[in-house]
Amino acid sequence: MAPDSAKYLWDALQAAERAGRFVQGKTFADYLQDEMLRSAVERQLEIVGEALGQLRKGDPATAATIPDLPQAVALRNVLVHAYATANDKLVWGVVEQHLTPLCERLRMLLNSVG
Repeated sequence: MAPDSAKYLWDALQAAERAGRFVQGKTFADYLQDEMLRSAVERQLEIVGEALGQLRKGDPATAATIPDLPQAVALRNVLVHAYATANDKLVWGVVEQHLTPLCERLRMLLNSVG
């Protein structure tokens, strides 16, 4: 694993866990009605995508072991550069379906570093 890989994995994990905490006990309707919640979740997903994008540049072998990494980076790019077209339902789906498996994979990789 490249020297900076653990940092990027840790950053991605922290942001993904934060996003998960932010939506805990919330519904999609809650998400839609709360602009601060939407902004907070989107920001954390931006961090996840940025950290994983940096990981992919510096350590492609480790990055390749993370399912959906290209989609996480692509979502980050939409949230940052095409924010006006960001789809709330898509973001909520990512949070509901992909954050937990991503966190598990990131923890496993970090644990393997020691």
